[in-house]
Amino acid sequence: MRILVTNDDGIDSIGLHVLARRLVPLGEVVVAAPDREYSGAAAALGALHQIRPEVRTASVDGVAEAWSVSGPPALCVTFARLGLWGDPFDLVVAGINPGANTGRAIYHSGTVGAALTARNGDMAGLAVSQAVDGFGVEGQGWGTMIEGQQWDAAAEVAARVATVMLDRVAALGGEGLHPVVNLNVPNLALDEVRGWKRTSVARLPPRALVRAELAPIAGMEDTYDVKMHWGDPVDLPEDTDSGAVEAGYISISALGPLADDPSMDLTAVTAAITDLGIATA
Repeated sequence: MRILVTNDDGIDSIGLHVLARRLVPLGEVVVAAPDREYSGAAAALGALHQIRPEVRTASVDGVAEAWSVSGPPALCVTFARLGLWGDPFDLVVAGINPGANTGRAIYHSGTVGAALTARNGDMAGLAVSQAVDGFGVEGQGWGTMIEGQQWDAAAEVAARVATVMLDRVAALGGEGLHPVVNLNVPNLALDEVRGWKRTSVARLPPRALVRAELAPIAGMEDTYDVKMHWGDPVDLPEDTDSGAVEAGYISISALGPLADDPSMDLTAVTAAITDLGIATA
């Protein structure tokens, strides 16, 4: 089985390296990750008329093949689908992201975006994120706040999930809709984790941006910085992804394909189109 490992934090991320090494026993692992930070890239490929990415060989201890790409993680996954790194991949694993990707953060997460792009390319996708102590906001932690990350614990959980997903791919023989699993792990040693929960997607992440304001830049006319303001930690039910990981549980969610919502009333919308003289098919 072939496994592509990527992330949105860049090829030098410790979480990426720990995860990739842990997955080596499961199959043929290839790392292909952005050459720099691409957090918040979602499933972006970049401006299509400007995509002239550079691909360079990289080095990850314990992994036979690694590449850096001057583009977001979803582009790495797309290149994998197009055969840039050999035979088709069975599973894409993205992470380990420092900071939980839960609630609305999943819309913007490059980690989750890579997993969703995998399914578009007929591959299973696993997004792996780990809570950051003290300031796990909108799916990202940085600097000194990640010095105490329990990377090995998150990698071990991810490897167990990846094993099951690979077994499922093998059993299906390439048939059926591939799953996208969003896995969020608390920043705890395995023996300190309270348990696991199958969760729904919360409305909010554990801590959210609540306000932005313009701040004039001294000496520059009509030019502003944007100051971001964080809200207080949000208490959410433990059956949601945000609430579970904040309470010390592993959160496991399945992300479905983009589809029409039949419960939404579009009568006014369709009437507006009919007014143009266009009849329903």
